[in-house]
Formats: sequence, structure tokens, C-alpha cells
Amino acid sequence: MACYCLTVSRLRLALGTGARRLHVSAAFSAKAKVAMSRFEPGSSINYEKMHENINIVRRRLNRPLTLSEKIVYGHLDDPAGQEIDRGRTYLRLRPDRVAMQDATAQMAMLQFISSGLPKVAVPSTIHCDHLIEAQIGGVQDLQKAKEVNQEVYNFLATAAAKYGVGFWKPGSGIIHQIILENYAYPGVMLIGTDSHTPNGGGLGAICIGVGGADAVDVMAGIPWELKCPKVIGVRLTGTLSGWTSPKDVILKVAGILTVKGGTGAIVEYHGPGVDSISCTGMATICNMGAEIGATTSVFPYNHRMRTYMEKTGRGEIASVADQFKDDLVPDKDCEYDQVIEINLSELKPHINGPFTPDLAHPVSEIGAIAKKSGWPLEVKVGLIGSCTNSSYEDMGRAASLAKQALDKGLKCKAQFTVTPGSEQIRATIERDGYAKILSDVGGIVLANACGPCIGQWDRRDVKKGEKNTIVTSFNRNFTARNDANPATHAFVTSPEIVTALALAGTLNFNPETDYLTAPNGEKFKLEPPTGEELPSRDFDPGQDTYQHPPAENSAVKVDVSPSSNRLQLLEPFDKWHGKDLEDMRILIKVKGKCTTDHISAAGPWLKFRGHLDNISNNLLIGAVNIENDAVNKVKNQLTGEYGGVPDVARHYKASGVNWVVVGDENYGEGSSREHAALEPRHLGGRAIIVKSFARIHETNLKKQGLLPLTFANPNDYDKIRPDDKISITGLKSFAPGKPLTAMIKHSDGSQESISLNHTFNETQIEWFKAGSALNRMKELQ
Repeated sequence: MACYCLTVSRLRLALGTGARRLHVSAAFSAKAKVAMSRFEPGSSINYEKMHENINIVRRRLNRPLTLSEKIVYGHLDDPAGQEIDRGRTYLRLRPDRVAMQDATAQMAMLQFISSGLPKVAVPSTIHCDHLIEAQIGGVQDLQKAKEVNQEVYNFLATAAAKYGVGFWKPGSGIIHQIILENYAYPGVMLIGTDSHTPNGGGLGAICIGVGGADAVDVMAGIPWELKCPKVIGVRLTGTLSGWTSPKDVILKVAGILTVKGGTGAIVEYHGPGVDSISCTGMATICNMGAEIGATTSVFPYNHRMRTYMEKTGRGEIASVADQFKDDLVPDKDCEYDQVIEINLSELKPHINGPFTPDLAHPVSEIGAIAKKSGWPLEVKVGLIGSCTNSSYEDMGRAASLAKQALDKGLKCKAQFTVTPGSEQIRATIERDGYAKILSDVGGIVLANACGPCIGQWDRRDVKKGEKNTIVTSFNRNFTARNDANPATHAFVTSPEIVTALALAGTLNFNPETDYLTAPNGEKFKLEPPTGEELPSRDFDPGQDTYQHPPAENSAVKVDVSPSSNRLQLLEPFDKWHGKDLEDMRILIKVKGKCTTDHISAAGPWLKFRGHLDNISNNLLIGAVNIENDAVNKVKNQLTGEYGGVPDVARHYKASGVNWVVVGDENYGEGSSREHAALEPRHLGGRAIIVKSFARIHETNLKKQGLLPLTFANPNDYDKIRPDDKISITGLKSFAPGKPLTAMIKHSDGSQESISLNHTFNETQIEWFKAGSALNRMKELQ
């Protein structure tokens, strides 16, 4: 067999060696701006190795394989010896690439610096997208962000240069859109320090969201562990048309599976309906798989992906992928752990929310449901864009509706914002007139960044506590997520439905049947949206925003000032003392949903993501205390006084008192932010005891030396009182599959014991004993 290891040198021969980042037309035109910034030294696209691994595993398992299994098992460190059992065993994998957004990259790079290693072992990139606050408009907001965050951007730029990491400057765009345009390709395994990394599944890639400590493992060249995922198949038939969009597929799936239905599984789309969805539409569907707790989501390689890669300068990769197409689609008769059937021809436009992304409603019914539920009908703001829905096609379909309204003299009744996903998208929609249409209808074009989607929104049209409704094309709508207002009812839908509702100014509008009224009194109905999948004139790359890691880095200095309030070098966590954990206090018994937003809020706290002690002042300030139904108000059991959660935690730590958190179902759902695990560890926490965990958060807790434990009997949650003391016993014989015991001491002198389950394997137990995965890494150097 010929070797299809597509290396940097071969790509240079194929594409040329310009000075700018790669933006090449399908015909590789002379005017195209070409560079090799995406492919750092040492990167390769080795389909042959993956093919060999797949064949080894197929012979061992003696059964057809799903696409997910092919790509995951194709990246096994030891395909011949690895124990493989879906949902049970831990796989040791060799991902191809790492990507980090600027909020999580700070802690990831601080941990990598602490490791003492001189350079990353796999191609890695940092993307500056989270720290830009939406306030006035793209240009002004970007300039302000550069000034406000200069210290952090300088740290990330110099750390990237020092350790061989590519650096995408502020204004480049959102990490997941940049990955789709530059790094994802069929069969690649990429891990990213953001929960929406699965966006890359739209290009047939296995892209998985992780915490920074996992990224450090991969950057250090250590095999990365992942519990062998189950595989949920979603079989698509029929064809998308009219008002129905790719977003409606995942909104429907979220309604079926709920926010934890995908936990521990990869969602694999297949069937004849796949070919009616654009490549970027597939990415939208995969992106929002994070909202159902899925490990990742993926689509099989097809002509849509090939065309997208050609349009984004990766035709050479597509040609090689064609040679290995059988490895990039599921085997015939492969078996899924669960199968969902969706007929795209029958699927109707959906809108999900408020307060949770799995509360699914058909758009045709949302007005009546809102009236019955007491949700505000008036749409105050419509927001399109984000990493989920900011493709050229998305913007074109929204613009087609805006143009119809403008032709009738109508503008948006609601405020309207537009967030381009990347500099390439911004430049292209500006060139092709979409940006002007969206602006003319009342839209404000924001910076190429996350902005309101992650709470980076200086919203001033309503007061905090004022009940109101917004509709977005984002992916997540937890309480106070977008604007820090717990009374904001946020709904998630497609960009075209957002645009229609912003024009109407009300939830009680079904664009398929209802009419708008022009200023002259004329009634008119919007025609279904239309939009080109890809620009006919190729993409405009816009401004050059990429910093390639230098060949010589000895002169590069990474500065972290000891007096900085935004950056702080890390000190190692303490090792386990070798004994059971006795008489720990309960910091808080959490009632109901507790996402990583509740544990470590974003918004204004993003500025402290590189300073562990400062950001720890937001620990669990959004969680509801079961004792009093209050947030950020818990009883200090040493003083008898009530205080903020972080304040009480600090007092316990200063007094030498260990503590635990008790929580409910799917604890830690949402973002991949490892600060939600670092903060409790930093402030003296030892264990988190809950009914169930979200995947990423459970792993993050293990990485930092905490004990994520689950009630063997979920009803035991009710036995624990906020003033109890808890001892965890059995740690001297801590072993995989062996439950631990919690002895509960009540304030009335009574005691009872309960059983606690865990998912630690041998390697992870060593992390606990060493005090953290990073400590263990140093022990092994």
C-alpha cells in the first residue's frame, strides 16, 4: 500500500509557501493568500496509520465498526493490546492536535509551564475569542479588549512562542469556526479546551472538549485517557427544506435525549438524509451535541465535506481522504447502543428554552406555550451568530429574510445583533453585501468573538431582575448565561427563526403561516429563507491574524508579574496524606441544576481565568443552597454565621478543616472550564458527592486530586444535612470498581453510613495519591 501520510513538506509542494495563513480557492488561484501556518512542524495527516489500527481492532473484535469507533480506535496507543469495551474500559489515545481558547488557555499554559517541559509534543493552537465584551460594535469592542486584556494577550502570545504553539490574535474569530476552516478534516482526532469543540464533527472529525489538564497531557506527549464511548446512532432520512434548518435537527435531538442523555456516548449521524445538510450545517448539529452531554458528535465523510475543504484550501487533504473513504464512514450492519430516527422532510422549525437547551418546542406552538407559562411574549433582542451558527450559509439565509423586510420598508422591532464566527466570515459577508443588509434592517455587527453567547455582553436595555425574552442562534441558555440577569428568558433556535422573530418582535409569530405588517399597512408573509452554502467567489481571508511559533525560541521570555491580579504562577497541590478523610464539613448542599456556570461563573469573572486565587472568589456563588433556597449564602459551621460560599470555604481552609460539596443530578454540566475543579481544590475541598456527573467535569475533578463520588443509592442525597460531618473511609484500599464508604455524623449525635461509587481507574487513583495529575506527571519525569 502506498503511504498516505500527508506531511508538511508534501503540503508545501502542493499548495505553495506564501507568507500568510492558508486561504486557497478550489482552483488554487494566483490571487489566493497561501501559507502553512496551520501545519506546524511535526504535524501530519496519517491515514495509513489509522487504517492499520482499524484493521487490527476489527480483527480483534470480529464485527463491523461504527464511524466513531474507527476514528477513536484508529488513534489507540496500543491497538493490539488495548482492552475495548464500550462504556466500561478506559482507552489510551494519541490525539493529533490540541486547541485552546484564551479563557481556558491561560490555566492550561500555566500548567504546561509548571510541567517543566520545553515544547509541546503535538501541534497546538491558542485562540483569542472569549475576552472581548460586546458593547458598542465590532471595531470599538475589539480595540477596547486589546487594551483591557493586554497583559493576558501578551502572556498567551509569548507562552505560545516559547513552547511552540500557534497563536490566533484577538479578532481572528471563535475557536471552533477557526478549527473548521483550518484544522479539522475527516478522521482527525482533536481535543480542545472548550465544551463545543465537537463542532469539528461537521468535517468528519472526532473533536472532544476537555479541561486544561487533559490538554497538558496531550501537549506533553502522554497518551490521553477516555472512557470507551458508547455510540448513539441518529439515522436521518428525507430532506431539509423551507424554514427547517440543520439547527432543528439538534434541537429535536436535545428534546429527545435531554441534557444528560448523551453522557458517555458519541452521537453518530448517518443515513440518506445526511447528504441534504451542508458541511457547516453538520458542524452546527455537532456543536450543540455538548448540550446533551455527549462526548462528541460526528458525520460520515461525503461530497459536502470535500467541497468545503476545497473552498478552504484543503483540496489535497480531501483527495487523500477519498482514498481512505471506507475508513471515514460506518461499516454496513454496525451496531449502535441506541438509535434515533428523524425524517428531515417531516421535521419542523424548533425553538428550545427557556433556561435549559433541552426544553424543545415547535416554533408553531411557542406563542401559545409562552402565554400559558407566563413567559414574556415580547422579544427584546434577537442575536445571531456564535460558534454554533455563523457560517456563510447561516448569514446568507438570515440576510435573505432581512432583504424581504427591507423591500417592504420594515426593520426589526427587537434589537438585533450579528456575531461573525471568524475574520474570514466577516470579510466575506461584508464583501458580498450580507453585512450591509443585516445592518440596514437594524443589526449591530459585533466582533468576531464569543460575546453574548458566553455572557460577554454589556447589556443595558433592561435592568437586572427585569423579566424579558431574548432569542438567539447560540447553543446554551442557562439562567443568567447571556446577560447575568436571572429573569431573562433565553430561547435557542436557528438564525433564520431569530431573524423572523426579531422582525415580528414577539414569540407569538410563526413565519410559516403568519403575516408581518409593513409601514404602509400592507400585510406580507416572509418567503422561506435561502442562502448559498459557500461563496461563489471564494472566501475573503480578511486581515492576517495568525502568529506562527518561531523556529528559535530561546530569546522569548514569558512574564508573569508577582503583583498581577490577572495571572498567577501555580503552586503544586498537596499530596494525599495516606489516611481516610475524617470529619469534613459540608460547604454547601446544592439544590437542583448546578452547571459549571453555577460553580465558576463567566462574564466579568473571565478576566481572572489566569489567576487561581482571584477567580476562586466566584466558587459556587450561583448554586442554590438547599438549606435556605438562597444563592451565595451558606452557614459557617465553625462560627454559626452566614457568609458567601467562597468566604466560608476560605475560613475552613485557614482553620485546617477539609470540606465537601453535595450535589444533585448531572453536576457540572455545560462548559469544559476546569476552574470549576481547580477552585474547590484550591480552597480546601476534598470530595464532591452527587447523584451523577457530567463527563468533562468529573474528569477535571480527578485531574486536580479531588474525589468525584456518586451515591450508590441516589436517595441517600436526602440523608445528608447541611450541618453534618462526613468521613470518607476505605481510601487505603482505594481500587477501581470498589465503592468507598461515607460515615455521616449528624449534629444530634446519630450516625449512618452510605456507599459511594466512583469511576477511578488505576492511573487516576495515582493522580489522587500524588495530589493531582500534574504532580503525578512530574513524579514520572
